[in-house]
Amino acid sequence: MDIAIIGGGAAGFFSAIAAKENYPDANVFIFEKSQKLLAKVKISGGGRCNVTNGCSSIKELSEAYPRGGKALKKSFRIFDNQHTMQWFESRGVPLVTQDDNCVFPESQDSQSIIDCFLRQTRKLNIEIKTGVGIKTIKPAGNKLELGFTKGEIPTEIFDKVIVATGGSPKRKGLEWLEALGHKIEDPVPSLFTFNMPTEPITELMGIVVEKTLVNIQGTRLKSDGPLLITHWGMSGPAILKLSAFGARLLSERDYVFKTQVNWANIQNNDVVMEDLKGIVNTNPNKLLPNIRPYSLPDRLWRYLLEKSDLSVTKKWGELGKKGLNKLVSVLTNDIYSVSGKTTFKEEFVTCGGVSLESIDMNTMQSKAVKSLYFAGELMDIDGITGGFNFQAAWTTAFIAGQLK
Repeated sequence: MDIAIIGGGAAGFFSAIAAKENYPDANVFIFEKSQKLLAKVKISGGGRCNVTNGCSSIKELSEAYPRGGKALKKSFRIFDNQHTMQWFESRGVPLVTQDDNCVFPESQDSQSIIDCFLRQTRKLNIEIKTGVGIKTIKPAGNKLELGFTKGEIPTEIFDKVIVATGGSPKRKGLEWLEALGHKIEDPVPSLFTFNMPTEPITELMGIVVEKTLVNIQGTRLKSDGPLLITHWGMSGPAILKLSAFGARLLSERDYVFKTQVNWANIQNNDVVMEDLKGIVNTNPNKLLPNIRPYSLPDRLWRYLLEKSDLSVTKKWGELGKKGLNKLVSVLTNDIYSVSGKTTFKEEFVTCGGVSLESIDMNTMQSKAVKSLYFAGELMDIDGITGGFNFQAAWTTAFIAGQLK
């Protein structure tokens, strides 16, 4: 059996190894159109490669995917995050799980993952061809004919083909699959930070608030977690999660919208009011800047006081009802104008791709073309930050590699 893997990234390598381990006598080829293998693995997680997430249940795992979570639930029963960790550790890559459940190689270097894949492909005699792109795929009976962009042989017949080309930022990059009868969901960016060019809060760049609630004004989209103030706006897990779940809607709004930040991380305003009254009662003679509710960073608290027109020379006991209402408002419903987005680090993740309606999720085989399979981000699956996008790649690639 001759098996072609299109794409030399995370899902491509993982599916190639799975295919060869399932069919030891098969000839397995990886075709990568660029000269670089595993480029995204190299830069992911700031060069450390967040291979998966250590969350403890399939339910929790599947809830981390704005698109594809429901379909993945069944797939995770075949290969989940625990399987991923066993897979790497049994192949000589010790892993560590951080307090936030992000899982990294113990070396804290993505090269450990790359070296593992290259070791496995050498050991299994998987042939890797770089600088060779695929121009065409044509059904040839139950087999598939691939047309190459380079090479001595213009076309070649394969028994099975796994497409693992990664997310395409533009629909044009998916037209060759649409032409084969697959439904395509328009790709739009996911996992991005918010630009706030008119907001003075950017002067507080570098400040992190560990627990916040964030939502998009006028929608049901909300998120929680740490928030980072940057020199261009806001980032951090709370913002990135919100961008993932709101990817399509925010694209439709051309990334111009208002976001509401709840710095208190408490949804009930009455509770916040009682907390502030408690400070008034116990510290009436202390100046406002000297008692920071919810352990807010000093510079942020002073900024919020200024935004509320409350003098830093005012004492807590002098606030009165009006002053307390101002503080409750700024702590629970602090509104910022967003205009534009910035890609998170060097990583881009797309919402969209080959619709799951066109894929048999039990096998990852195309419903339109026999013997053609899909793996990774090319599919309309994407997760929030924390190792979830790689986990979807490993899971779909492992199942595709069964070639059922």
